[in-house]
Amino acid sequence: MASENKISYYSLRLKELLNSSFPELSGDKKFIEQRGQLAAKVYNDAFMAGNTIEQCNEIAQYVLFEGLHFSKFDTIYRVICNEFDTIMADEELRPFALKMMPVSIPVFEQYRITDDFADSQEFELLYTELTGTIQIWIEDNGLQ
Repeated sequence: MASENKISYYSLRLKELLNSSFPELSGDKKFIEQRGQLAAKVYNDAFMAGNTIEQCNEIAQYVLFEGLHFSKFDTIYRVICNEFDTIMADEELRPFALKMMPVSIPVFEQYRITDDFADSQEFELLYTELTGTIQIWIEDNGLQ
């Protein structure tokens, strides 16, 4: 029973992150379940190996969030909030960012995205290209 609670705990944590920062993965139940189960197993293995609960949680979270430290959606949302917030209401920012996800994919594909990409020199170039891409889209399509 205890491991069942751990699985749902980790799946819930992952789902929270996906809902806010990786909407393109938020409906992938298999991914959420597998990653949650893996994190629970790693936690249990680390505990059985004599690690402290804090260490076990760190190890499990590393596995749970692996590859999920740089969010394309958060980057698009940041660009929209910083550069286009004066032309739309606050409640329109997130829905518009979701709409810009498919439009922005070709821009992201030009970069080698890693978990620490936001700290790289290339991030500023990506930010600028996304701003331009979104500006052109708005000029061509309006905000609807």
